[in-house]
Amino acid sequence: MEYVLTADSLTKRYRHFKALDHLSLHIPKGAIYGMVGRNGAGKTTLIRIICGLQEATEGEYTLYGKRNTDRDLYKSRKRMGAVVETPSIYLGMTAEENLKEQYRILGMPSFAGIRELLELVGLEDTGKKKAKNFSLGMRQRLGIALALCGEPDFLVLDEPINGLDPQGIIEMRELILKLNRERKITFLISSHILDELARLATHYGFVDGGRMVKELSAKELEEACRKCMRVDVTDVKALSRTLDQMGLDYNVISHTQADIFAQVNLSDLVLALDRENCQVLTASERDESLESYFISLVGGASHE
Repeated sequence: MEYVLTADSLTKRYRHFKALDHLSLHIPKGAIYGMVGRNGAGKTTLIRIICGLQEATEGEYTLYGKRNTDRDLYKSRKRMGAVVETPSIYLGMTAEENLKEQYRILGMPSFAGIRELLELVGLEDTGKKKAKNFSLGMRQRLGIALALCGEPDFLVLDEPINGLDPQGIIEMRELILKLNRERKITFLISSHILDELARLATHYGFVDGGRMVKELSAKELEEACRKCMRVDVTDVKALSRTLDQMGLDYNVISHTQADIFAQVNLSDLVLALDRENCQVLTASERDESLESYFISLVGGASHE
């Protein structure tokens, strides 16, 4: 498999704190790679390192076959664009003026591609409207247009839908999918809106405590997020004993609830629990979500 970006044991240390702790990752060419993790997990630190805004304390990464220690890494960096944390735009300028300024910074010979970029991100009709008067979604789309200057084939987006209204989220999703399909752009996306990320990502990396906990494809995640039956009972300990005796895989959710990851005959289960003086109050089929899968991987209830 061809990879756009790989990292091997990347570590970033600030005195006694490790923002990254021997993290490794693999982003296939053409993927939309969703990076999932709590606040402080190390996602933004990783993004800043691969963008050249910070240096790793240990370890290495490879971008389009060039190691971070190679003198000509800048050639690979020309193939990537990024929006880190918030879009870097000039609020007193129009969308077109912002793009012209970016073209000048990059040393591009003409402004020929600006109109196409504005149309691509849906800002072709903003005219003389200053960026300070744009909605948050419009600013995010302008940030992506700026990142697309120079025609990169790898885009890094840090929380691209953070704070957007529902319409803005839909527009951002459609833009990312369009760029991936039509321009074959590879994406690395960090997002805490996991359900939305699940609509986009082809691959995932779950980060916790500066480490990569698990990497898997969307297909592998779908297989891992098994269908289950959630039961609400009067005595979860009795339920656990019964399920152990029946040899069924399950996960206790609370003192009254558990998920059973198996085809189970509900009548047989009710009769078995009745012998334990335990009643089934409710039972429903459900799919494990990306959020619940993430929590089961890293533990705890809070996440980014």
